[in-house]
Amino acid sequence: MTNIVQRTVKDAPHERLLVIDATTGQNGVIQAKEFAAVTDVTGIVLTKMDGTSKGGIALAIKDSLNIPVKMIGVGEQMDDIEKFDLDEFVYRLASDFMEENEEDDE
Repeated sequence: MTNIVQRTVKDAPHERLLVIDATTGQNGVIQAKEFAAVTDVTGIVLTKMDGTSKGGIALAIKDSLNIPVKMIGVGEQMDDIEKFDLDEFVYRLASDFMEENEEDDE
């Protein structure tokens, strides 16, 4: 892949992003390991974050391969790709716990 891209842009590639469906679960870690074995992955694009998936796979990939999530997909349009926001991600992961605790207090 690198050789083909470098035919057009000599100092390319600038990024090697792996796109993973957030609903794949632990299979996403296997995909990331396989992809990282053949190229230097610089980041993850996590898609389908607009559904029920919380994207916990991002934590597993970061933990096992130290590859950061750089972008997330929150819809089906080109404009639905956003820069990854760690604070928002952590809030989404924990929000169910917070809401349950607030309800338990009532």
